[in-house]
Formats: sequence, C-alpha cells, structure tokens
Amino acid sequence: MQIMAPHLVEEYRGGTLENIHHGHICGIDDQGEVIYRVGDPEWVSYMRSAAKPFQAIPAFVHGVPDTYSLTDPEKTLMTASHRAEPYQVEALEAMLSKIGIEERCLICSETYPLSMQARDALLLHSQPPRRLYHNCSGKHLGVLALCQAKGYPLEGYADPEHPAQREILQTIAQFSGAKAEEIQLGTDGCGFPVFALPLRQIAAMFLKLACPDLLEDQRTREAAWQVGRLMNENHNMVSAPWFICSNLLKDSNIVAKGGAKGIYGFALRKERVAFALKVLDGSEEEWALIIASILEQINYSNRVTIDLMYQLASRELKNDSGLLVGTNKAVFQLNRVEKGRRSQ
Repeated sequence: MQIMAPHLVEEYRGGTLENIHHGHICGIDDQGEVIYRVGDPEWVSYMRSAAKPFQAIPAFVHGVPDTYSLTDPEKTLMTASHRAEPYQVEALEAMLSKIGIEERCLICSETYPLSMQARDALLLHSQPPRRLYHNCSGKHLGVLALCQAKGYPLEGYADPEHPAQREILQTIAQFSGAKAEEIQLGTDGCGFPVFALPLRQIAAMFLKLACPDLLEDQRTREAAWQVGRLMNENHNMVSAPWFICSNLLKDSNIVAKGGAKGIYGFALRKERVAFALKVLDGSEEEWALIIASILEQINYSNRVTIDLMYQLASRELKNDSGLLVGTNKAVFQLNRVEKGRRSQ
C-alpha cells in the first residue's frame, strides 16, 4: 500500500504558500531497523549519483587505485559528481594518463562544466566541450581503470552484463541487503546502469559505508573505510565548495552523497544511524534545509554542521535585489518508530 507523501518543505512569498515539496524520509539504526520515518520507508527510488561511492568499491577491493599510483584526490573523483573546476579537471587528466587510456574511451557525452564559472571561462576562450567535463567522468575513469587492471574489455563497460557492471551490482546487493536479481535497473544520464531500491535499503548502504564493521567481507570493509575516509579528507573533489555534498563531508562524522531527482543519503558514524530521503518533485534545493532539520530533530551535537546547512539553504527567501520577500520552512516531524513496526 502506497503511503501519501507528507510535506517536507513549504515556501511562502509575502505570507502566502507558493510551493510545497513532498517526499519521504527513512532513518535506520545499525540493526537495520527503521527508527525514524516521514512517509514511506519502503518508497522505491533510483539512487542516481548517490550510488557513486558504491560503484567505486570494486576498484578499491581489487587495489586498482594503487596499481595506477592515483593520488588521494584522484581516487576521490571516482566517487564524485564534480563540477569540472580547473583543479578537478587537472586531476582527471592525470588519471587518464596514469590509467593509460584515451578520453574517447569514456561513453559519457561531451559537455561543458556544471560550474558556471568554469563553463564561462571556457566559452570566453572558445574552448570545446569535453567528456572529462561530464560530472560522472571520475566514476567512468574508475570503472575503466578496473577493466584495465582486471583484463576486462574496455568496450561495452557500461553494459549491465559487462563483468565490471556485474561486480558493481553485487556490491550494491552486498551493501543494501537486497538480492542482486531483485534490484530494479534503469539507465542513468551518463549511460551507466542505475539502481532502484527502497529508501530503507539505501539508508542501510550509507550506514555500512560509514560503519564498515557491519560488512562481513574483510576486503569490502577495508574498501568502504578507504572510500569514506577519502570523501571526508578530499570533500571538495566530491562536488564543489558551494555544493551540499562537499560541505556536509567537512564533518568527519558524516558520509554523504546525493543524486539527481531529489535522492540523498547520509550516515553518522558515532551515532551509527543513517538516513535516505527523496524529494518527489526531483528538486535538490531543499536538501540542505531538510538535512539541517533532521540533524536538529535527532539532537546532533555538531552545531557547526547544522548551521552550515542553513547557510546553503537559507530560511529567508530574498529576491534578486536582496529584499526579504518570504520564507522557506522544513515542516516535517520525524516519527520515532517502535521496534518491530518497520514498514507500517
């Protein structure tokens, strides 16, 4: 039975309700139990780019980044939705050289950077689009490095039946607790398979990334620990200094990643809890406000992180001239779930 999606964020202009963002939130503990919910914890959503840290895991399990002597920032780009800032492009070009492949091997499309500043600089100098500027190119390079190291064919590396993609699917199953054959597949914007899972299982994936002791396989535990550490220590590689992921990852207690169309996952290491949320209209602007409210409601101790989220998604709505014209409000209340009532 589908549960009606509650209001997560309301936007008011001049005191009048102008926009409503509905969605679902699920929080779990380290026993895999749903302990917080807003709406439906079993709501199925494509992970989109929130899957990138997990898509990188097979390469780390096989020691591929060290095989090619990648630096920590370069390794981190394998998990990233980068903005093609100059420092990120420089690292991507170094990865190409070290792995020993040509840029044309990437199947992601030629494009301009998501960073407006980087894009405008290229256009000013009449520079063409490139595959490396695609925000998923680091993920693609990581999988191509896995193929190169393992002797898998480079051709067709995004096909769901390719051995690299089969390893990734098994990793998604391992972290989520789902059976591989039950995971719904689609095709992402960059051409890779994309995975649809209930929010409860997406939260479980982030909890295992934050707390690798929950994983049974030792090599996967070590890979998860390394990926999480890299994302925190090189947070500006994961997205950009002005974007939510890089700012949330400044907190060494948190591992987090968002994806297109409103999906976000994050976990708290010390508290051993994780959350997955979906804004149903696909908007990303509300993420920081929602996450700040979640952290406040669970009495998270790091006020700096909460305040940083509010800086990214101000509760004040201002027009182009800086005039205060309205407010944004997180209006949901986390419901504490009694043990044994996971999906009711």
